[in-house]
Amino acid sequence: MLHEHWAEFLAVTEEAAIAALPLRGRGDKIAADQAAVDGMHRAFGRAKLKVRVAIGEGEMDEAPMLFIGEELGAGGPECDIAVDPLEGTSLTAAGQSGAMTVLSAGPRGAILHAPDIYMEKFCAGPAARGALDPEAPLAENLKRLATALGKAPAEMTAAVLDRPRHAEILAALRAAGLRVVLLAHGDVGPAIATCLPDGDIDLLVGTGGAPEGVITAAAVRCLGGEFWGRLRPENAAERERAADMLHGDPERLLRLEDVVRSDDLVFAATSVTDSAAGPGPELGARGAFIHSLVVAGGVVRRVRRFVPAS
Repeated sequence: MLHEHWAEFLAVTEEAAIAALPLRGRGDKIAADQAAVDGMHRAFGRAKLKVRVAIGEGEMDEAPMLFIGEELGAGGPECDIAVDPLEGTSLTAAGQSGAMTVLSAGPRGAILHAPDIYMEKFCAGPAARGALDPEAPLAENLKRLATALGKAPAEMTAAVLDRPRHAEILAALRAAGLRVVLLAHGDVGPAIATCLPDGDIDLLVGTGGAPEGVITAAAVRCLGGEFWGRLRPENAAERERAADMLHGDPERLLRLEDVVRSDDLVFAATSVTDSAAGPGPELGARGAFIHSLVVAGGVVRRVRRFVPAS
């Protein structure tokens, strides 16, 4: 089973985080992203896996990338990955919290093969599973979620990327009485937090990157949460490519089972700064402790590892 290889995937996010660490707070997000990409390539070169990138980060931002369809690994079980070598490049460059290296993996063909464009997404924890209606208005689903959680709306917290396109969503959330956390960058961590016992976010809603959406969906399925999304092409070229890759309507509703089609999944993330994966690296004269979150086979692991100074 693929989830038994979780340590191989963890080694990849760890090496990417270590590579990006010297660029933390240096003001160069492209260099930080490139360092993380290079770290992932090195680690995958040693991994006893046969990996294909189903959806990768880079095209939309014109950044360094692990490109869609790229083959990686030194040979072993075949799998597909959704990957963001550095979630929060701007956060890393600014030395701000929320940055991590992250991927999700599943058996070959189990992860949505889609372009790196925008995706509208809704994510909530296990209590929401089966209690919500993806076709219903947001206001209705907020009521349903409050009932499922056993909370008053005023006790709920929503996370939303701080973008002008989310004005209507913000208005609906605030009209319902929810607390809102506005995210400068990076929605994977807050989305995962909806499903963690110690998470402080009840739902994530809004439009962000599709790779991040697919990565999130795999973790959410591992954790028993709820997720749905829709690709949001911005022009004719994106719409045509998305229709080709999805073999149909590029903006159709994508339920959790459409995005990840297996329970044999691995989610791995390593903190570059304080994030949902754990505290940022603890630096010392002889090296650093790094912190990661791994979800595989129904088990959530918090990993703290010492990395000697090179």
